[in-house]
Amino acid sequence: MKKILIVVLVAFIIIQFFPIDKTNPTPTPGMDFLKIKKTPTDVAKIINTSCYDCHSNETKYPWYADIAPSSWLVKNHINEGRKHLNFSTFAVYEPKRQAHKLEECIEMVEKKEMPLESYYIGHQDAKLTDDQRKILVQYFKKMKEETERAMVF
Repeated sequence: MKKILIVVLVAFIIIQFFPIDKTNPTPTPGMDFLKIKKTPTDVAKIINTSCYDCHSNETKYPWYADIAPSSWLVKNHINEGRKHLNFSTFAVYEPKRQAHKLEECIEMVEKKEMPLESYYIGHQDAKLTDDQRKILVQYFKKMKEETERAMVF
C-alpha cells in the first residue's frame, strides 16, 4: 500500500511539469458579440460573468487551473466551449450561423444546461437566477430576430 501511495505521489508531482497554455488569443473588439450587438450593460454583465470564461477569448483561469490534472479538465472545457461558441469572434460568423448560435443560446439557457453545473464549483457568481435566465433568453431572442431580419432583403 505504501509503494502505491509513493507511486501516486511521484506521478502527481511529475504531471505538474506539464502545465496547460493559459494564453488567451488577442481580443478583437470589433468582432465581440457584446460590442457588435451593443448589449445593454446589465445584460452584458450577466453574459460576461456566466459565459465568457468558456465562450470567449477573455478567460480568467481559476487557481485550480495551475494544478494537473484539474488544469487539463479546465482547458478541455474552455477549448470545447470556444469551439461551440466564441463570443469574441461572433462577427466572423455568417448571419445564418449567428442566428443558429443564438437559438442554441436560448435553448441552453432555458433548459438550464448552461452554465455547466461543474462551473459553479469555483464560480458561484456565475449561477443564474430565474430572472437572469429570463433576461438572457429575451435578449438572445431579440438578437436572433434582428439577425434574421437583416438576412431578409
